[in-house]
Amino acid sequence: MHPGAWWLWALGLGTAATRTTNPLLLALLVAVSAYVVTTRRPHTPWSRSYGAFVKLALAVLAVRLLFTVVLGSPIPGAHTLVTLPEIPLPGWAQGIRLGGRVTAEALVFSLYDAMKLAALLICVGAANALANPSRLLKSLPGALYEAGVAVVVALTFAPSLIADVQRLRAARRLRGRPDRGVRGLLQVGLPVLEGALERSVALAAAMDARGYGRTARVPARVRRTTAALTLGGLLGVCAGTYGVMTAAGGSYGVPVLAGGVAAAVAGLWLGGRRSPRTRYRPDRWDVRAVLVAGSGAAVAALLFLASVRAPDALHPGVVPLVAPSLPLWPAAAVLLGLLPALVTPAPGPGPAPRPAPRTARAARGPAPGTASASPTAQPVEEPS
Repeated sequence: MHPGAWWLWALGLGTAATRTTNPLLLALLVAVSAYVVTTRRPHTPWSRSYGAFVKLALAVLAVRLLFTVVLGSPIPGAHTLVTLPEIPLPGWAQGIRLGGRVTAEALVFSLYDAMKLAALLICVGAANALANPSRLLKSLPGALYEAGVAVVVALTFAPSLIADVQRLRAARRLRGRPDRGVRGLLQVGLPVLEGALERSVALAAAMDARGYGRTARVPARVRRTTAALTLGGLLGVCAGTYGVMTAAGGSYGVPVLAGGVAAAVAGLWLGGRRSPRTRYRPDRWDVRAVLVAGSGAAVAALLFLASVRAPDALHPGVVPLVAPSLPLWPAAAVLLGLLPALVTPAPGPGPAPRPAPRTARAARGPAPGTASASPTAQPVEEPS
């Protein structure tokens, strides 16, 4: 599977999450991404990052609710849950409150708003768990290759560092040396730092041997055109995204976003002429990749349409406080995100566990004069 297809699928789900505050739809989006990740992520170290993003999303929920309790402003006529001691603040801090009434409406509003950001983080975590970063690097355009290498090296630094620490701590335990506390940390930190420096030097030598950073000669007008297209395209993408995500920019958001994407793609294509390179066994877009990317785009488009035609169903009311309901056809649109679990192949089996090392005595067999531990062994009779 092309790694770009997984990213487009995940970004489609994330875009759909930004169009609603309905907790039922957001929970359904998280469940869809979790099911696809569970059934289709490969057995590799970088695929375990999904759990870290889920923990980060839970932390976002907790922090947002905590800020609402401590700093939130009460809503007139709301239901008071608890009243905290309020700390008086000076006049220049007018508008900020510490303590006071904690209302149910304010907590529910903060929960809905935080769930939207948490669902977006979980969707990004799904892309990290499903897409191979090294294969994604091969698929980047030439203009982004150097930045992509830096990102991939940065992403693989932490897993390598953790693996080195675990390996050195296991070696110290086998030798009967302490691996915990300040002393163990200091004695493990130096070999880990030395190994990281050796890997950095080896990586730099390998990149230099492969001609990393070499650029081709390009006319000045092409460079200026590339810079103008790329900068203008990125500004257009930012302005268009703001317009799509806000109610005031509904008229200009989509055209500006489309124009910005087109200008950015043209700038990246022209910039790729300065970095000629070849790809070994490049990933191809096949029918399955199109279906995976299309399912995420379909979820985003249908949720965008639902937010326009049925805004009350996608944004349940808080004042007065009402129970959210699950709209049927937006929920069916979210279920289209399960298509990758049906059209993509299941990952291969993980690496087989290594057998436990046998001791020298076990390899040679039982000692002379002792009975075998096998249940089929017969007792040995002593001669008279």
